Amino acid sequence: MAIYVDVSAAVHGKAGLARYSQSLVQALTPRLGERLRLFQNSLGSVGSLEGWQGAAPAGVREGYRLWRARVLAQQLVRAPMDRLVPNAELFHATEHLLPRFRSVPTVLTVHDLIFQRYPQYHKFKNYAYLRLAMPLYCRRADAIITVSEFSKRDLVRLYGVPEDKVTVIPEAAADHFGPADPSEVERVRDRYGLPQRYLLAVGTIEPRKNLSRLADACGPLLDEGLVDGLVLVGSKGWLFEGFYEHLETLPWRDKVLFPGFVADADLSAVYSGAMIAVQPSLYEGFGLPVLEAMACGSPVCSSDAASLPEVGGDVARYFAPVETEEMIDALRGLLRDPEARRDMSRRGIERARLFSWDRAAEMTQAVYERVIARAGA
Repeated sequence: MAIYVDVSAAVHGKAGLARYSQSLVQALTPRLGERLRLFQNSLGSVGSLEGWQGAAPAGVREGYRLWRARVLAQQLVRAPMDRLVPNAELFHATEHLLPRFRSVPTVLTVHDLIFQRYPQYHKFKNYAYLRLAMPLYCRRADAIITVSEFSKRDLVRLYGVPEDKVTVIPEAAADHFGPADPSEVERVRDRYGLPQRYLLAVGTIEPRKNLSRLADACGPLLDEGLVDGLVLVGSKGWLFEGFYEHLETLPWRDKVLFPGFVADADLSAVYSGAMIAVQPSLYEGFGLPVLEAMACGSPVCSSDAASLPEVGGDVARYFAPVETEEMIDALRGLLRDPEARRDMSRRGIERARLFSWDRAAEMTQAVYERVIARAGA
């Protein structure tokens, strides 16, 4: 019998969702062995999960959009897809997409309900799909995993999901994140053309990331000589055009730097070289860059919205994301206080160690076994 984990997000490189499914599979592999199988869409047109040495993945050849439409259609008409997962004892949907099965129990990971809270920051077709599909998927799943208490509260409040159906299993920084040697920081600084003193934000460029306000906040800090630039690492998401248009209106536009694709092997040094890692988001289901930055010894200054205080704890400094002056004050205070930054660096490394993918895999396996046992009963 096999437990299938959907790794489509990872093979398609979908930012935080990719890190989640890939890291989870790596941690589950020694626990489940040959019992663990992978599932993905776009078979034949994209590669398999990097580093995977088990059996060839099951799945479909449809691309993401066609597969997503098919999943919803077959859920609506209750048409099962059991043949796609031979000998399955459980299916884990790691992104917001749950196929319909007749005899296979399911676990669904719900990372966030951003589209419910900020519909204006989604393309209409995507918003309409999620509004119809997500309540249905949450009802049909045998168990739900969320990555934060905040997301669990959203599920209970917005969809009426029973609390005992939802298990909170936090994410973690990948094992390779850690403080980089000064020589490595300098090598990466030269490679990507980074300034000597920079603020850093890591994440997909889209409206909820609140990057326009962060760019605005950098103006006074640049004028006061506290930093040399703002570095933004992340690919374009959706509705990003407004941010770039806003950026062109700023006198300090040339101080906002986009290094482009940063190899995973270099990202620790990019974090380590930052004066402050900033997470200005209006909403995050978890906020993994906060943990990655802490693991690398970078002081973190974060929005106080949604799940972010759960991640940063009492180590990060916080500001209200819609209050640009408050953001400026928080950053200015830290930039002027090197002793506070050193203390935050030390404590951040310690806090990041409280989160681990091994612990996440242990808790996830426990959810699997409970669901399988109930299905058998």
